[in-house]
Amino acid sequence: MVAIILVGTIAYHYLPVSALPAVDYPTIEVQTFYPGASPEVMTSSVTAPLERQFGQMASLSEMHSQSSGGASVITLRFGLDISLDIAEQQVQAAINAANSLLPSDLPAPPIYSKVNPADAPILTLGITSPTMPLTELQSLIEGKLSQKLSQLPGVGLVSISGGQRPAVRIHANPRALAAYGLNLDDLRTTISNLNVNTPKGSFDGKAQSFAISANDQIRDPKDYMAAVVSYRNGAPIRLSDVATVEQAPENPHLAAWMNRSSALIVNVQRQPGANVISVVDSIKEALPQMTASLPASVTVTPLTDRTVTIRASVADVEFELLLSIGLVVLVIFLFLRNVPATLIPSLSVPLSLVGTLAVMVELGYNLDNLSLMALTIATGFVVDDAIVMIENIARYLEQGETPYQAAIKGAGEIGFTIIALTISLIAVLIPLLFMSDVVGRLFHEFAMTLAVTIAISALVSLTLVPMLCAKFLKPEAKGPEAKGNERHHASGGRLFQKLTDAYGRMLNVVLDYQRLTLLVALSTFVITVVLYIYIPKGFFPVQDTGLIQGFTTASQDISFAAMADRQQAIVDQILKDPDVESVSSFIGVDGTNITLNSGRVLINLKPHDERRLSATDIIRRLKTETAGVAGVRLDMLPVQDLTIDTQASATQYQMTLKNPDFAALRSWEPKLMQRLAQVPQIADVTSDLQQQGLAAMLTIDRPTAARFGITPATVDNALYDAFGLRIISTIFTQANQYRVILDVDPTLQKDPDALKSIYLPSSASSTGQVPLSAIANLTYQQAPLSIEHLGQLPATTISFNLAPGASLGAAVDEINAAVAEIGLPKSFVVQFEGTAEAFQSALSNEVLLLLAAVATMYIVLGVLYESFIHPVTILSTLPSAGIGALLALQWSGEGLDIIGVIGIVLLIGIVKK
Repeated sequence: MVAIILVGTIAYHYLPVSALPAVDYPTIEVQTFYPGASPEVMTSSVTAPLERQFGQMASLSEMHSQSSGGASVITLRFGLDISLDIAEQQVQAAINAANSLLPSDLPAPPIYSKVNPADAPILTLGITSPTMPLTELQSLIEGKLSQKLSQLPGVGLVSISGGQRPAVRIHANPRALAAYGLNLDDLRTTISNLNVNTPKGSFDGKAQSFAISANDQIRDPKDYMAAVVSYRNGAPIRLSDVATVEQAPENPHLAAWMNRSSALIVNVQRQPGANVISVVDSIKEALPQMTASLPASVTVTPLTDRTVTIRASVADVEFELLLSIGLVVLVIFLFLRNVPATLIPSLSVPLSLVGTLAVMVELGYNLDNLSLMALTIATGFVVDDAIVMIENIARYLEQGETPYQAAIKGAGEIGFTIIALTISLIAVLIPLLFMSDVVGRLFHEFAMTLAVTIAISALVSLTLVPMLCAKFLKPEAKGPEAKGNERHHASGGRLFQKLTDAYGRMLNVVLDYQRLTLLVALSTFVITVVLYIYIPKGFFPVQDTGLIQGFTTASQDISFAAMADRQQAIVDQILKDPDVESVSSFIGVDGTNITLNSGRVLINLKPHDERRLSATDIIRRLKTETAGVAGVRLDMLPVQDLTIDTQASATQYQMTLKNPDFAALRSWEPKLMQRLAQVPQIADVTSDLQQQGLAAMLTIDRPTAARFGITPATVDNALYDAFGLRIISTIFTQANQYRVILDVDPTLQKDPDALKSIYLPSSASSTGQVPLSAIANLTYQQAPLSIEHLGQLPATTISFNLAPGASLGAAVDEINAAVAEIGLPKSFVVQFEGTAEAFQSALSNEVLLLLAAVATMYIVLGVLYESFIHPVTILSTLPSAGIGALLALQWSGEGLDIIGVIGIVLLIGIVKK
């Protein structure tokens, strides 16, 4: 037993701490960027080839993609039967297989990250400097911070929001080029040849060798300005004659703020399954060394840390565990009224709990809220066996046996009973061990922890308790000392005797009216079934982690500058709230935000003891406070430790509408949205189907273009050179690489009328050029901002929150009724995703779980008692206990969720015992 304590104590220090068991699906996100490409081009040329390869991977359970202007993001969720590392190998192989089908001018190949995009960052840092421009700051942080953070174990992705990666930007003047008889294509080809970095060979003489090098790279924007791009009439035409050159951000349509100040926001996300606290601890340990190498003017400010509330909640449960142990010991003493008899069973509690810690380390479990809850509940279970053993040994002591003889006889007589109690109690937990999917993983750690604790307590009760009884229990004293003890226990004895007498009288009444008693028992069963049907049902309680994730959405035709103004206005209103500690926000298409009209906000609340409202209540208040900001909508949801969704959405629950015909999807989505808005159980209904963007449509007059020797490829090249942020060259340094980007003057990028300034090369024209307006007509039309696929089919995600007081079960039922009411064609597939999907799966298994627990206990009790009737007698008490449990949930307003099911399963074990 001393060995159990030693091993368990050592094991405690090796147990990782977390909020919940590791139940994450293996999830990988693949991002591909193609600046200047429209959503349709991204879908057909990038997303579709990748999806075709990804769709052949084994154990892939869900593939969701979003294609927008210049970005493709594909999220791959695998089954729990495959490890994340194996999934990673499959993804890499699929990307390699798709490379030949991807555009040859992609700036970079698809990049994958072992991260769930719906999971909020575990740590957020704000990087600012009063003296250093953001472009220099970005280069510095990429080299000295983000790379080193990415190398730490458990880190899935380190992203820099508001990224201002430095680049050389060449802004061409199309009219000046035309005046010299040049065009954008000529300029692109010339500049790409002016800046090269290729092998040049070497010399190897009789005595010496030489490496050949040249000044073939241009790094300074001033050198670009002086570069000669052509000659006309014997005079050089320099780049400064037809363009301006500056060092500026590679993508000017990205921005981020720390509170109200422009900043770089470093978001650290963990790998699925990685322990949050271990990852954050390793980051905090390495961060001082990383920041020490940064200039003094650079400030690194921690904004959010998800481990703060996790550590606090685990500490609270640990305190409650110690408190429950103390209460158990106190109750034992009140009933036994004997110090040695109290201490002996009390020892079984710490022994069983500490011994379980060693088994938890061996099984790879965490010290989390569920495992600690199992240990807390076990304090009431594990002491029962010891008390039964002591009571039986004490009976022989009262009959005059010596302590040793009493321990031998008592233990031998009660041993089978303790074994029967232990096996039957563990039998209640058996169905929990065989549940599948996420809910099964949640239950598995809880059930195994509790089962191991109960098994160790049985071992302690059969070995240590009889030995201690033989050593420390004494026969009842005789004479004056016995009279003193009798007076000491008289008051307690009278109370217990009154309770016993009252029970006897009630038992007589029940036995006198047996038929009525059976009728009452039957009615309790019926009432239990009725209560189960009508009780509100949910999945998992909403946590208050101190973090709120926000999603801003503006009109689909908004510009970047206007979106930046609205984002800052929203943040300004949020910071006025008295319960908000800090805010980080960012906009721009960067893989996290998929469209230009969307933004992200991460709100860090003040500690719990400094505020009175929960995160949910604060969200309601912030909705009211930000409603007055014109032209933008803010949706918020509290960050949760249990993340089942694989895509971030504006609200808490998601469903998808899928159809092979995109036109049919676009037609029926507004009808479904209109009907869902009338469902009283849900609120904040949103859809990510964005089809109201603006597009400048060029219709090429092909016969006229052909007469001038101009092809659509020539038109596309000229437009990409002018407006596509085209990467035309790369500057290589010892530590980094910087892009050279070609576009037209920024003043020409604000209005489609600038297309009149674009000239195309033509061999049939006397001047060698033809204005674009001569071969194409410009019209305006609506176009999608993003195109979403689910399993390679067009889809849209509809997300919603629960209305105040509504349950998830009622909301799901009403949504299904609404879908059936509008009469969707059979070609549509409607399915819930993430948390709502897991709820449906768990709901269908709840009844089977409870029935399996009862059936398993009946079988075990039947084997132990060798009777068909005795188990029924024991189990007949379950319905009355079920009524109490369901009424308690109903009156508390909690509803029946996963935690409630755990409570009912434990109640079955308690009633049996």
